[in-house]
Amino acid sequence: MKDIINISQAAAMLGLNIQTLRRWDISGELSAKRDASGRLFYYQSDLEDFLKANSKYFLKTAEKWARAKNAPDLPNGFYCPDRSVFKARLSRFESDLKNNPLWQKNYSLIVAIAGEIGNNSFDHNLGNWPDVLGIFFGYILKERTVILADRGQGILATLRRVAPDLTTHQGALKAAFTEILSGRAPENRGNGLKFVKQVVQDNDFSLFFQSGDATLLLNNKNKDEALSLNTGDYFLRGCFAKLNF
Repeated sequence: MKDIINISQAAAMLGLNIQTLRRWDISGELSAKRDASGRLFYYQSDLEDFLKANSKYFLKTAEKWARAKNAPDLPNGFYCPDRSVFKARLSRFESDLKNNPLWQKNYSLIVAIAGEIGNNSFDHNLGNWPDVLGIFFGYILKERTVILADRGQGILATLRRVAPDLTTHQGALKAAFTEILSGRAPENRGNGLKFVKQVVQDNDFSLFFQSGDATLLLNNKNKDEALSLNTGDYFLRGCFAKLNF
C-alpha cells in the first residue's frame, strides 16, 4: 500500500534520524505501527497529522524538500505533482477557511494569494522542471500559516527569458514583485507576484519569499517603504513561500 512507509522513509520525510523516531515511538510523541516481524512502519496520514500539529517540523519538512540536493519523498497530503491536484487541494483550503468564522471576511484573499503563488510555480516551470515536478502545499489553520515550495528553476532563470539583463537573484525577485515585464503570458492573469504583494500589504498578512539566495519579507507595516531584499542563510534553486494571515 502506498500509504505505508518504513522508518527510514519517515525519517527522511521529517528530516530526522531513525534513532529519534525510535525514541519518539517509545515516548509516544509519534507512535509507530509494527508488522508481523516487529519492524516499525507508519501510515502517511499519521505523519501528515503529526506535521499539522507541530509547526516546527512542518516548516522543516518543507524547507528540507525544497533545498535538498536529492529531494526526499513528501507525505502525499502535501505533494501536488500537477496543477489539477493543486487546484483540488486549494478548493479544500478555501472550504476550510470559509467554514471558519475567523476568516469569512477575507478567506478569498488568502486563497487568491496561495493560488497565485502555486500557479506561478506551474506556469514558469512547465516542461522545464529540473528534477522533481510539482509543489509542496500545506497549511496549519491554528497557526494561520500556509507554505508553498517548488524545486523549479527559480525566479532569476525564468525572468531572464524576457529580461536577459537580470543577473542577480535579488534583482530578479525585485522585478517579479514590482515590475510588469512584457512577454510573460501569465502576467495577464493579474500581474502575478505583484498582485500578491498588493494583497499582502493591504491586509494584515505577512509573506516570506525566497528564490536563489534572495529573500523578501512583505507585510502591511512596510507598505510605504522601498522593497527590502536580503540574502538568505542558504541557497534555494526554486521558490519557497510562507504566508501568515
